[in-house]
Amino acid sequence: MTKYSIILFLVCCFFACDDIVEVKDISGEVVTILAPANEVTIDSTKVNFSWENLDEVVEYRIQVASPNFEMAQQIMLDSLVTTNNHSSTLVNGVYQWRIKGINTEFETAYTVSNFTVEE
Repeated sequence: MTKYSIILFLVCCFFACDDIVEVKDISGEVVTILAPANEVTIDSTKVNFSWENLDEVVEYRIQVASPNFEMAQQIMLDSLVTTNNHSSTLVNGVYQWRIKGINTEFETAYTVSNFTVEE
């Protein structure tokens, strides 16, 4: 019985290591922003953020700051999402948003865009 337990343990370890090796390195990939595009003005307080899906990405981190991340007065949004879009309600103002892709081992750099809300 012990011999079979050891063999089963070794087989499980082999498959577990195989899963780690096969994770695609996405650190060189770029998430393409669709909307809001850079330097646009949105005439609604409901903002729909959209980006292109990347293969091998499990989730995306989306963040929104006012007025930007270098001089943030407020972080308005910081969420992990599994789809390629997200909606948020914002008051009139200047904002910067960024998005990055994440899988179990790697993540992309942030892609950044600026926009203004003027309802």
